[in-house]
Amino acid sequence: MTTKDILHETFSALTANKVRTTLTMLGIIIGISSVIIMVSIGQGAQASITSRIQSIGANLITVSPGATRSFGYSASAGRGSAKTLTTEDVAAITADVKNISAISPEVTGRYQITARGTNTNTSVTGVVPAYATVHNTSVNDGVFISDQDVQNRTKVAVIGPTTASDLFGDGIEAVGQTLRINGMEFKVIGVTVSKGTGGFGNQDDVIYIPLSSAQLFLLGSSAYVTSLSISATDSTVMTQVQTDITDLLVARHKIKDTTKLDFNVQNMADIVSTASSITTTFTYLLGSVAGISLIVGGIGIMNMMLTTVTERTREIGLRKAIGAKRRDISFQFLAEAVALTVVGGGIGVALGWIVAYIVTALGILTTSISSTSVILAFGVSAFIGIVFGYYPARRASRLNPIEALRYE
Repeated sequence: MTTKDILHETFSALTANKVRTTLTMLGIIIGISSVIIMVSIGQGAQASITSRIQSIGANLITVSPGATRSFGYSASAGRGSAKTLTTEDVAAITADVKNISAISPEVTGRYQITARGTNTNTSVTGVVPAYATVHNTSVNDGVFISDQDVQNRTKVAVIGPTTASDLFGDGIEAVGQTLRINGMEFKVIGVTVSKGTGGFGNQDDVIYIPLSSAQLFLLGSSAYVTSLSISATDSTVMTQVQTDITDLLVARHKIKDTTKLDFNVQNMADIVSTASSITTTFTYLLGSVAGISLIVGGIGIMNMMLTTVTERTREIGLRKAIGAKRRDISFQFLAEAVALTVVGGGIGVALGWIVAYIVTALGILTTSISSTSVILAFGVSAFIGIVFGYYPARRASRLNPIEALRYE
């Protein structure tokens, strides 16, 4: 049989009973579209989480004080609450650790903020100008904290867009306004570009003031910092920088048992890697669950093809009687099964793509469709057609032509 004959016979066989063909293809359509949608949700979640983490800062390493411990049954304070990270440690890291492009000591706390008869409770962070570089923070209106602000302990503040809206309302110029932190008045000199909310809190609901001002007016001491953010020169040296910082602080703090550190050093690349691993596993899980519907669709195709073989037994006998070979019969029925899955797979891919786009457009979830997932889903649909169409095709090719002609 020529290719043209096979295509013609396949089309005729599948259109002879349109309802049955459509219902059979529906299983494949639902299966493929489910796989596309589920995988796109998983990949979208992975991209979103990675983007959120990277928005905190590129090549970022953070150093924070260790958890304070107490005797007996009293509760210990959380990590970062101890006063074990000093400004002298910051100076030593700056001087002795190589491959650092920027370093940002910080003092952070939550305070009740008031302004123009409104109030909000938000995070206040004492920073230096390098903070903007380390944390990928930019100013949308006004200016950021300057070296002069830090040196003079100026009472100025840079606020996030959410904080600006909460304190001054929408449409009101925040720059030039004043707010009170812990009873002290600060002048707003800038509003940051929005970073959005996510698993790491609302990065738009923040207030930045000069580090020296935070230490003097809020912390009450210039000897300590509550965290230290460091930007490595390159992602390839982050592990080495992390090790060098750990070794330096262990020596400075005279720690003999390295299992009981009074500080914590975190590598942002490790966090990204861990998050990617989790979301990848999540994507595989979603894809596997959706893939079950493909198996169900494949079983439906096998059932339809077995029914078709039974209905066309006399036709098979007649074709064999006039010279058709086993491979011709087998290939014909296999072509019909593959055609069902390929057409159904194509419709399923298009449907999955459309649904994923709508979900993203409506803001329900963030989805990301890769060409790899589309090709894989389409290839799987063709593979299912071959696997589940093989047995009916083989059964048809092995029919005895004499018995087939006698079949009623």
